Amino acid sequence: MKLKQLEGILGSIQQFSNPKLDLEQYPTGPHIASRLLYTAENTFGDVNGKVVADFGCGCGTLGIASALLGAENVIGIDVDLQALEIASQNAENLEVDLDLIYCNVKNLSLRGYLIDTVVMNPPFGTRNKGSDMEFLSVAIKVASQSVYSLHKTSTREHIKRVALRDFHAKSAEVLCEVCKHKNWAVRFDVPQLYQFHKKKTVDLAVDLWRFVP
Repeated sequence: MKLKQLEGILGSIQQFSNPKLDLEQYPTGPHIASRLLYTAENTFGDVNGKVVADFGCGCGTLGIASALLGAENVIGIDVDLQALEIASQNAENLEVDLDLIYCNVKNLSLRGYLIDTVVMNPPFGTRNKGSDMEFLSVAIKVASQSVYSLHKTSTREHIKRVALRDFHAKSAEVLCEVCKHKNWAVRFDVPQLYQFHKKKTVDLAVDLWRFVP
């Protein structure tokens, strides 16, 4: 599947109608989602034929993109039942299979599952400090091959230090520079979803990371 085709399909996915601020629910836009998964597959071969877990899957964008790129099995995990219902409907509409689990990621136990790749757009820790690192810690423990994750650029040095020193990742690499020649900037488009948002949309600089457990 070509990149533009993948982005177009992801653009049809239903997103949150009533996002929850305490969960830092922001939709992963089709532009960045398609490029995250396209890079994971076409540069590193981490999707096709693999078991992929989407942590904090929300409405299922990253998980569905994984399925469309040939993942053998996709597991979506979220603590919000409403989000899982939307993800289930999106998967049904696009005729892809997602195994959905209602669970807080930090309490996750996947005994018996062999997870090759974790993809995620975790909470950035703005409302609940440290939630981004909780997601990353579990992802690095669970994945056997790789973890792809989005984090604020302002936290880059902290993310790398903790991933290598405390979570014992074999490597931690920011991929955003790798992708600049493809004419896409890793900017996270934050729409006006909550009352405290004063602008209709804000671009937030984020890093696309690849961690090797």
